[in-house]
Amino acid sequence: MKSIFISGCLAVTLAACNGPGASHEQNNMKPVNFGEDVSFLQKHLNNVVVLKHADDSGSVVVTGDYQARVMTSTTGGSAGRSFGWINYHLVAAQKFAPHINAFGGEERFWLGPEGGQYALFFPPGKSFDFANWQTPGLIDTAHYALTAQSDTAVSYQQDGILQNYSGSTFKIHINRSIHLLGSPDIQSRLGFAPPAGIKSVAYETDNTVTNSGDSAWQEQKGLLSIWLLGMFKPSDQTAIVAPFQAIPNAASHITDDYFGKIPPQNLLVKDSLLLFRADGKARGKLGLSPLIAKRGAGSIDLENNTLTVLFYEVVPQGRYVNSKWEQQKEPFKGDAVNCYNDGPLADGSQMGPFYEVESSSDARALKPGESLRYQQVTMHFEGDRKALEAMVAQLWQLSLQDVQNFLHHK
Repeated sequence: MKSIFISGCLAVTLAACNGPGASHEQNNMKPVNFGEDVSFLQKHLNNVVVLKHADDSGSVVVTGDYQARVMTSTTGGSAGRSFGWINYHLVAAQKFAPHINAFGGEERFWLGPEGGQYALFFPPGKSFDFANWQTPGLIDTAHYALTAQSDTAVSYQQDGILQNYSGSTFKIHINRSIHLLGSPDIQSRLGFAPPAGIKSVAYETDNTVTNSGDSAWQEQKGLLSIWLLGMFKPSDQTAIVAPFQAIPNAASHITDDYFGKIPPQNLLVKDSLLLFRADGKARGKLGLSPLIAKRGAGSIDLENNTLTVLFYEVVPQGRYVNSKWEQQKEPFKGDAVNCYNDGPLADGSQMGPFYEVESSSDARALKPGESLRYQQVTMHFEGDRKALEAMVAQLWQLSLQDVQNFLHHK
């Protein structure tokens, strides 16, 4: 069930060596708050929407210019901490780069698979190497059309045609909406009320891909999945938390050697949790198959006293696309959840630093007019250590002391 593949995370890092990549210093001149991020985006883009409640300091900024992407969010209004990593250099350049435009953003809409005989990122007949790798414009450079907007929600749509490596054509219609959640929704999704003194922001994205062609999609010709990827700001005291089903032989359903084996000081298996260092200093990636992946992956930042958690659907027996850059024996034995820590390449260049938490839908053989729908909720919490301790215990049966001990282990 293992599916080792080079994903968008690697592509993002490789792209630093092509086109307007940037060094760590260029992308991180100083800490940036949410208001500064919004002002920057409004300066360089035409379609920037800020979602907020009248009586709450939580806010989210979205742009249709980048495929209805959630760029960043905050619990504290304009002066608050901004959670999403944004590639300032590339956004300001106003030029498209070869292979990929890694603008950043804490949730972007993609489609899979990336590699393999049903790849969307390689033209038919070409070898699976970086020179031939190209992110489809539909999920990279297309501007999505705004269809509805309110103070707390925004919706977009886009039509397009994709061809996979095997030559199959997919005519699709995309609908994507982003809805800022209120306190009652947050409590309902969590299953408990956040402790007093905790500030929060949460949003749900609703993503639908419809077969708008005149023929049914077939497994033997390739299928599509919805792939959501979030890029967040790291710190020396940040750990990704990925829960999994503690079934017999669970380790065989975890991939931890995408870019070489993750060293033990950067990865800890604790009961039914994976703790993965997210400092943006050492490139590594995890993958969890749908047989063990659980909803609720996220991260803890002890330096800034913040907690992030994502909720999504996992279909244990579903077909999940495999994006390995090769002809595959098992093209539908891919990952449901991935986590990535950025780090320097051999030549010292780096696009980030950032870390990613990703989730994917299963893939389905849609008939004409049928749709695949995939939803995800992203939540951020900020508060004192005692309140966060209580939340982490309820979410993951984990203590902050365990996280701190892991992060201090070198």
